[in-house]
Amino acid sequence: MPGFEVLGQEEKQEVLEVFETGVLFRYEFGDQRRGVYKVRQFEEAFAQYTGAAHALAVSSGTAALKVALAALGVSPGDEVIVPGFTFVATWEAVLDLGAVPVMAEIDRTLNLDPAEVKAKMTPKTKAVIPVHMLGSMARIDQIIAAAGAVPVLEDTAQACGGTYQGRALGTFGRLGTFSFDSVKTITTGEGGMVITNDQNLWTRASEYHDHGHDHAPVGRGNEGRNFFGFNYRMMELQGALGLAQLRKLPMILEKQRANKKRLKDHLAGLPGIAFRELPDPDGDTATFLAFFLPDPEKAKAFNQILNENKAGAVYFYNNTWHYYRCWEHLHEKKSPFRTGWPFHYLDGRVLDYPPEALPRTAEILSRLLVWPINVKMSEDDFTRFRTAVDQAAKVL
Repeated sequence: MPGFEVLGQEEKQEVLEVFETGVLFRYEFGDQRRGVYKVRQFEEAFAQYTGAAHALAVSSGTAALKVALAALGVSPGDEVIVPGFTFVATWEAVLDLGAVPVMAEIDRTLNLDPAEVKAKMTPKTKAVIPVHMLGSMARIDQIIAAAGAVPVLEDTAQACGGTYQGRALGTFGRLGTFSFDSVKTITTGEGGMVITNDQNLWTRASEYHDHGHDHAPVGRGNEGRNFFGFNYRMMELQGALGLAQLRKLPMILEKQRANKKRLKDHLAGLPGIAFRELPDPDGDTATFLAFFLPDPEKAKAFNQILNENKAGAVYFYNNTWHYYRCWEHLHEKKSPFRTGWPFHYLDGRVLDYPPEALPRTAEILSRLLVWPINVKMSEDDFTRFRTAVDQAAKVL
């Protein structure tokens, strides 16, 4: 699955070029860096790869979400629709701006159900964040249609390199965000990216991510400032890693797809096994293999045998980082702030997130098992998985 599997000489060479300049900061120091601008080059290469007009590298995928939301002008009290199956960063970024995450059900794509967008929309809705979970696309065209004039922000942290009908995920909404952390398809250790076709949104995001600095055309400090910002900059070492990793992305996807097919083919003939719905199978990154059992009891029994044979799957129904029911800090309004903000507003409003709020998502995840797909898998690995599946099939 992650790009760390293929770290090698290419990454070392890119990083050495940074060390040779002695400049780790992405801006300024023009005389010292001798034309080496790795973050800028990574942005240009990523924009070209995705077909986006603009790309902005930032310090993490979480930062990318917050920067993108700020660029859209999402404000305290605004509502943002998010799915109940995602990494916590999606709704954390919304809360951290003082806005209100509105939790919505998923469908059998394991992504935001388009019908939920219309159902959860109110006059306060200022953004919709579909998340392309586990390497594959949401029904993005339907979600954008349902959102209407409300901007869609694609969280593409887990689906870098994915496409829908030949077009890169992250380019359908007003903005798209990506993560390059240690277990993502390509990695810079930490890091993220915001992409958009809107020049104004790029400008706002670029200024917000660097304390309000004006970066037009490629400089820094050409102000006056339009507004304050914060520090979400990517450093040159991360940009160097990103350049090398991005060049390897087609190879990574090719190997993941081949490995996933071998495992999926072995599962496909078993009674009661069904696979997640893929709106466009050709655009799947094959980062994960997700499959359903007939009921929760069989899912747990099947996975117990997989675990006993060292081929255990992720049971996301019990996962504390990705599933709404298990976010106890959200349900219990646990805040680091004295006032209880952002769960407790100064005007007396209190946000409420009962654990049982998403029954359809609970039903889907209770039957779901997921294998991460590695780039490097040996014949012994495939034999181990096949043997485990054959043993587990006895419970079906």
